[in-house]
Amino acid sequence: MPTGFVTIAEIPCDPARATVFEHGWQSWSPTGSYPAATTAPRPVDPHAQIRNYRPERPAPPHGFQGEGLVAVRPAPDAPVTLFHLPDPAGPVPSIRVAAHRDRLMVTADGPVDSHVVDTPGGIPAALDRYAARVADDLRLPAPDPSTLPTVWCSWYCHWSGVTEQHIAEVLADLDTLDLPVDVVQVDDGYQSQIGDWCTPSDRFASVSGVATRIRDHGRRAGIWTAPFLATERSRVVAEHPDWFCAGLDAGVHWGQKLYALDVTNESARAHLFAVFRELAGYGFDYFKVDFVYAGALPARRREEIDPLTAYRMGIDVIREAIGDATLVGCGAPMIPSIGLFDAVRTSPDVDPRWLPADGEASAPAMRNAVTVGEARRFTRHWWVADPDCLIARPEVARRTRWAAHVRETGGLVSVSDRLSDLDDVGLALYRRALDA
Repeated sequence: MPTGFVTIAEIPCDPARATVFEHGWQSWSPTGSYPAATTAPRPVDPHAQIRNYRPERPAPPHGFQGEGLVAVRPAPDAPVTLFHLPDPAGPVPSIRVAAHRDRLMVTADGPVDSHVVDTPGGIPAALDRYAARVADDLRLPAPDPSTLPTVWCSWYCHWSGVTEQHIAEVLADLDTLDLPVDVVQVDDGYQSQIGDWCTPSDRFASVSGVATRIRDHGRRAGIWTAPFLATERSRVVAEHPDWFCAGLDAGVHWGQKLYALDVTNESARAHLFAVFRELAGYGFDYFKVDFVYAGALPARRREEIDPLTAYRMGIDVIREAIGDATLVGCGAPMIPSIGLFDAVRTSPDVDPRWLPADGEASAPAMRNAVTVGEARRFTRHWWVADPDCLIARPEVARRTRWAAHVRETGGLVSVSDRLSDLDDVGLALYRRALDA
């Protein structure tokens, strides 16, 4: 038995007939129900363990590891046993399930509660009932997708090469096509470096100018950030290395080494507040905060607090800075994010391709987004779900299937094509989603 994991249950069964639901750590982590005699997906790329799974707790070679939540159904007609953390605001244990001949062994590295749910609908129904109970216990307001805006996002058509001209183009096209889009959100690529959020790339005259352009066209202005990360070539890392978690391997992305902001450092916290207050002052009132798992990475911080407390502290700073603006979390630790955002991404990124090129279950791919998003329908009790953007240009594999998934999620509606690339089918899919 791995150090720190203790047996909490033995469930007699034929593992060949049993099913296990494994809940992943954050937005992009694989999540779903699997035959108990198999093994859930594992990272293909070593960097994915940091970026897409729970960095400090790799899963064992065989079986399952749910983060704060697993469900076991010993047979197709049997009741479901849920194993879950006792307090959604507390530490999140890793819970493992492994098949051993005539039983399933359940172990955990922290306190876990369990209860049996005997209701029609199997595991999905049991999870839905659990999530509703959590929401009731926490007195969460009922999530209401109608209170959130519709959004056009630059990412899935312009990627990191987005320009000021692209924004001007979509504003004109939205008017011409009379599409009911409330927010035009500029995504990754407008900034000079990851971490230097108020400094534009050479494709934008200024960050404030893009907000003004959008608002002058009668739309709300939205912006993307990865607030807890900075790359090695960023100005903020060069000028203030002490603002970042010392000795932490935060991974590699954007072709650079990553650094994670230490929000327990008073100066770093003041910087985070100032950045978002400045962006709000420019006129942005829709904020997509991405890669926010970085705020929860285990690390040596200025103050000795647990990583999840540091994470919540960071999101609270952002919320204080932006006030009543819309806040959407992505790459977010799931259960620790209850109550923090207006909407939360519940799956990996979509992609024009159905399957990921390397088989990575957490990578951008339409199949990954659909399967994980469907498995997390129960989280509708905790937040408005963000299924990711509708993309519907002709090159998109299974675009009708993807549009149906976005509609069925019943959550945040965002779209992300160059509008001139849409054919009649794609435009009809847009209108149906945006008019819902």
